[in-house]
Amino acid sequence: MEQMIERLIYASRWLLAPIYLGMSLALLALTIKFFQEIYHFIPAVLELDESQLVLKLLTFIDLTLVGSLTVIVMFSGYDNFVSRLDIEEGTEKLSWLGTHDYGSLKMKVASSIVAISSIHLLKVFMNIEQIQNDKMLWYVVVHMTFVLSAFLMGYLEKVGKGKE
Repeated sequence: MEQMIERLIYASRWLLAPIYLGMSLALLALTIKFFQEIYHFIPAVLELDESQLVLKLLTFIDLTLVGSLTVIVMFSGYDNFVSRLDIEEGTEKLSWLGTHDYGSLKMKVASSIVAISSIHLLKVFMNIEQIQNDKMLWYVVVHMTFVLSAFLMGYLEKVGKGKE
């Protein structure tokens, strides 16, 4: 009975496979949104002032970081929790594939969230005259919470690896 339960629990990891496949659909949606933004950006580029141009570029960077984070989570998560990705010899293989354990995956996600939050906060600061003071405070508090959380996760990961 125990072996059957353990096999069933182990096999349940395959329930994650459709979720990781669904993330590729989310990546497709992000790609469509990126090119929609480019489509609206190109005709207006000569009419934008410098700050509007920088804000738009930050939006592109933000979308790119989210896409990259999605790929990292999709590939690393599948590789760590479902099944090793069998990439044929001679086929292009991402150099980092198979090198991220759960701890490094958490750190990549945390640092990506901090980077995305930083870009968002920079966009807010560039429009500071249109933001209420109490909202500005909350943007900074939330961002600092992300920074502190990522720092503490990294510290705990380092301490935990030192005890092994």
